[in-house]
Amino acid sequence: MDCLFCKITEGKIPAKKIFEDDQVLAFHDINPQAPVHFLVIPKKHIATLNDVTEADRELVGHMVYVGQKLALELGCEAGFRTVFNCKEMGSQTVYHIHLHVLGQRQMGWPPG
Repeated sequence: MDCLFCKITEGKIPAKKIFEDDQVLAFHDINPQAPVHFLVIPKKHIATLNDVTEADRELVGHMVYVGQKLALELGCEAGFRTVFNCKEMGSQTVYHIHLHVLGQRQMGWPPG
């Protein structure tokens, strides 16, 4: 498999890790769009949100929980944004689901 995020979870490509357990990995985004910007990815390869199955519900919930926990630990008590991009029209560029967590700046709406 030639998936960038799978290579990161396998340790073949370095990342600035924040958190890791048996299900997920969180690391700083290489092109941050906010003072705090990190990704939470599952260790299981799931290409897009359209590929999430009922069996993946707990895993996706765990991703969101880890994102919230880390956002607060990194000083985003005043608020933060979480984003899953899905496929080309949703601006997904890496086809391995990932939760963006952005904070410590005012977010606009619509996001653009």
